[in-house]
Amino acid sequence: MSGPLSGCRVIELAHIMAGPVAGLMLADMGADVIKVEKPAGDDTRRMVPPSIGDESAAFMMMNRNKRGIVINVKSEEGRSVLLRMIAQADVLIENYRKGTMEKFDLGYDRLKEVNPGLIYCEISGFGRTGPYAERGGFDLIAQGMSGLMSITGESKDKPPVKTGAPVTDITAGILAAMGISAAYAHRLKTGRGQKVDTSLFEAGITHTYWQSAIAFATGQSPEPLGSAHPLNAPYQSFETSDGWINIGAANQANWERLLELIDMVSLNQDSRFSSNPQRMQHLPELVEELNRVFKKQTTSYWLTLLNEGGLPAGPILSVSEMHKDKQTLARNMVVATQHATEGEVKTIGLPVKFSETPGGVRSAAPLLGQHGSEILSEYGYSESEVEALYKSGAIG
Repeated sequence: MSGPLSGCRVIELAHIMAGPVAGLMLADMGADVIKVEKPAGDDTRRMVPPSIGDESAAFMMMNRNKRGIVINVKSEEGRSVLLRMIAQADVLIENYRKGTMEKFDLGYDRLKEVNPGLIYCEISGFGRTGPYAERGGFDLIAQGMSGLMSITGESKDKPPVKTGAPVTDITAGILAAMGISAAYAHRLKTGRGQKVDTSLFEAGITHTYWQSAIAFATGQSPEPLGSAHPLNAPYQSFETSDGWINIGAANQANWERLLELIDMVSLNQDSRFSSNPQRMQHLPELVEELNRVFKKQTTSYWLTLLNEGGLPAGPILSVSEMHKDKQTLARNMVVATQHATEGEVKTIGLPVKFSETPGGVRSAAPLLGQHGSEILSEYGYSESEVEALYKSGAIG
């Protein structure tokens, strides 16, 4: 598993989620990601329960495939070590509040003097420019301000609901990895580095493509629709005799195929449902008609019928059920790693497959400072120098 980014060295000065997601994406694609932690460690190490042995399950998920070192950047010796590492790096990732890196003389303007080819990625709550640049950011706040919570939930009359997953954190990390990869390609062609800047706020906004299109066209903001689609019907969950099923009959051909499969062709003769605009206008009535049919049989019955008939349909799986699904396993999306103290630990696999340079998960998350001596030796520090750095507290 060399990965397409093999040979790229990344210094991850990031914590919690968005920055570490960017780092794990790059690591899974072959980059050598060195996670630099403060003496107390990444805050995610203390996000327990659950834990696996003495280690945080959340930390282990976000930091597989990385090597770890502890550097005290408040110490002059620690900053000196970090600068030596950055001078030979391709990428640096940080997700601190604006001004934090500059306070330690580690801002982009300083570091590009040390390494003109450095790709310096900043992930923040709202971006490094604009009136909110000074604010800290959390997924909940970004989901609310990006419009996501206004379109999530059952209806506008119910309390606001955020998506279950921290989508702005995760998406910001993915956007950062995409931006870094593009900047790295540019650097390979020109030798020049640059700053890459993205945010949780913008990550949330990218998830409103459909709803923004509607608002731009109509001047009205879309409202929550539960599992329904804002532009096509039927495209949502329906109740069966023993559960729920998702059905995606999102165009006229699939709509007509659905009616044939469930023996309800007469519905297409109803003017309320004959075309997609009409179905959207009469969505509550459409759902009532279809639920009446689907409640007559089990989820398993309908899935067999619809899948064999070529109609997009699927069950609503729990996370644990998803882990065991045969397609999940066939795509290597659940991977076992060997942790230094806890033995076999499962993690999520690389969601992008490469035919020539396959990436993947190679190692479990590091213990706090696990690879410090190994990393320092690669940067030319002797055993006595490493010992002195540990004794001074510059390295943890």
